[in-house]
Amino acid sequence: MKGRLLGHDDFYGISTFHHFDETTGKTHIEYVQDVAPILEQNKALSNSDMQKQGIKKSWMFYGSIPNIVIHKWLKEGIDFYNKDHWPAVKRKLNSSEYKYLNAGNAKL
Repeated sequence: MKGRLLGHDDFYGISTFHHFDETTGKTHIEYVQDVAPILEQNKALSNSDMQKQGIKKSWMFYGSIPNIVIHKWLKEGIDFYNKDHWPAVKRKLNSSEYKYLNAGNAKL
């Protein structure tokens, strides 16, 4: 099912597509983001001198989380920007499903 591009947000890098299923009469909205550059950056940082120096000084850059992931969690009822939801965010970030977001192999 090919969708129609509704728009692209250059700042967040998210494209929005509209899909209409003629057999069911249902409309679907799809959000797409190329997360490869963010994941490559997280991977590169995991072995960087900056990360090693930070560990020695008792700080660490956890990693970058793509906006499309934050949006997916919001649809699941977890608001990344709500401090009351941080126990759920930590569970997500510490899970094997999202280990690629961690640039330092740290547990939150």
